[in-house]
Amino acid sequence: MPNYNKTILMGRITHEPELKTLSSGTISISTGMAINRNWMDKETGDRREEVCFVDLQAFGQNAQIIHQYFTIGTPIHVEGRLRYRTWETPNGEKRSKHDVLVDTFQFVESLNKDRHNGGTHIDVATIANDEIPF
Repeated sequence: MPNYNKTILMGRITHEPELKTLSSGTISISTGMAINRNWMDKETGDRREEVCFVDLQAFGQNAQIIHQYFTIGTPIHVEGRLRYRTWETPNGEKRSKHDVLVDTFQFVESLNKDRHNGGTHIDVATIANDEIPF
């Protein structure tokens, strides 16, 4: 049976993209995004909301552009793949988490809101990533 690992998310950046240069010379960023889900509670009629927080990592040109143009609260549309990581803390505790490796992304709002009367749209800037070091 073939495997398929593709994730498509749209949300808002939760913390400033942290830029690093790997020992190979490849540029990397790590950041996070929040994805909100809204619904009406059938029993009470109250509007409800839940938020899912997801860590992101990007490499190469994607990393440079995200670092340059995305700040806290900026909406982003990403496509990538889930990655599961495990590690041990200095105290010997085992930790694990999933994150998303960004393959492509799109701007969701114009970089110049005044030019577009503050409306949101998807820019033509879809960046492909062939520089992932693994």
